Amino acid sequence: MIAVARSSLATSLLRYRRSWGLWLLLLVAPVGARFMIARDDGSGIQIAIGRHLPVMTSAMLGVSLGIVVTTLLLPIGFLYLRSNTNRSQPWQVEEVTAAPRIGIALGRFGADVAVLFAMLAALTAAGWFLGALIVTGPLNIGAITLALWLVAAPSLMGLAALRILFDALPWLRRGMGDFVYFVLWITSIAAPAAVAERPSSLATNMYDFAGFVRPLVAGSPLGSSDFAIGGGDILPGRVPLDVMAGLAADGYVASRLVWAVIAILVAAFAGLVYRPHSAPRRAAVPGRITRLLAAGPPPPAIASAPAAPHVGLPFLALIAAEIRLIGAGRLFLILAIAAAAAGVAADYRHIGSPAALLLLIFALTAHAGRSEARGLVALTATLAQPPLARRAAFVIAGVGWGAALALPAVAAHLSLRPLLFGAVTAGIASLAAIGLAAISGSGFAARLVLLIAWYGYLSS
Repeated sequence: MIAVARSSLATSLLRYRRSWGLWLLLLVAPVGARFMIARDDGSGIQIAIGRHLPVMTSAMLGVSLGIVVTTLLLPIGFLYLRSNTNRSQPWQVEEVTAAPRIGIALGRFGADVAVLFAMLAALTAAGWFLGALIVTGPLNIGAITLALWLVAAPSLMGLAALRILFDALPWLRRGMGDFVYFVLWITSIAAPAAVAERPSSLATNMYDFAGFVRPLVAGSPLGSSDFAIGGGDILPGRVPLDVMAGLAADGYVASRLVWAVIAILVAAFAGLVYRPHSAPRRAAVPGRITRLLAAGPPPPAIASAPAAPHVGLPFLALIAAEIRLIGAGRLFLILAIAAAAAGVAADYRHIGSPAALLLLIFALTAHAGRSEARGLVALTATLAQPPLARRAAFVIAGVGWGAALALPAVAAHLSLRPLLFGAVTAGIASLAAIGLAAISGSGFAARLVLLIAWYGYLSS
């Protein structure tokens, strides 16, 4: 098993080294460090204690960078791990060999961790340079490094383990895995706040996968639950925060080590439960619900039918085709009716609009992934309508669906405001979906990015 793990690790690292996307990942952290730390003017990511920014000591700088990684940059890391050069593996050969899957999984896990740690090392170097500019008091690069790695390293190991686990199970290899990760990411941010007021212990700190609660509350002079991460109104003046007391709190370091061990065990478990790839099985006799939700067979061909005439307005016909393809299937129509009905509620901004937008995110990214699949664009470039026209029609069709889902709210509230919400949010989602799908060749990147943006829209 050790030899297999070493071979899998070496092969994965070699493929990473040849990937241009790796260099973009390494640039994300040091470039983003410039905008991560809040300044007195309110710019940057705000980590507030009692609506005041903390005094930016060396340890606080390291914790701040670590918190940004574990709360905001983990989706970017997941996006990279699921779409980089190692996403395609020779499973046709591996799954028929006698090599233990646990060794293969641990080797790939080690390669993913090495890449994520390289990104963290780049962020550490950027933090040293940033500390020389903004730190209050003496610069301590050891405190910056310790705080950053203690907070962020176990979370990045957990991220790599989840990627290996999702690749091991067929139902998590595609869109369902994206949704499950989105739920887990939101949970990892929300769960620690529920135990912020409990005394520090190993059991309490195990709720904090992101590792940000104890460094903020243990040395806070304003109470254990009075902190915020993200945006909001900030009062002038900074408050002192004993970050090192938080890092040294009972059970905190042990909890970070336990999370690192759990990540390794999850990667090994992924090899144990690995399921081979197989062609999807179709039920011999589909059930009644399946028949009702299916799109249905195409109409029978008429052999004696004449040739189709040229379309008088080809671009309008292209828009109509995109509208049909985005809303294909009876299941979409049923959910569209439900989302439109939700718009009749009094608070359209927080009920109807998010419901319609969530439905469109899945529909838009699914169709964008199909139409921008690798190799298909070269084929569609030979058609009368170029790919750019098809993408423009896609955006217009998305805006049309957003406006259509808002019509019941317009009639119920006698206001054009829901129509504006529907058209603008659907237009932004359509542009992001087709743009990211064109860059990545699939709908995965667009789906994950838009789900995160949707959560921000729902919560704002």
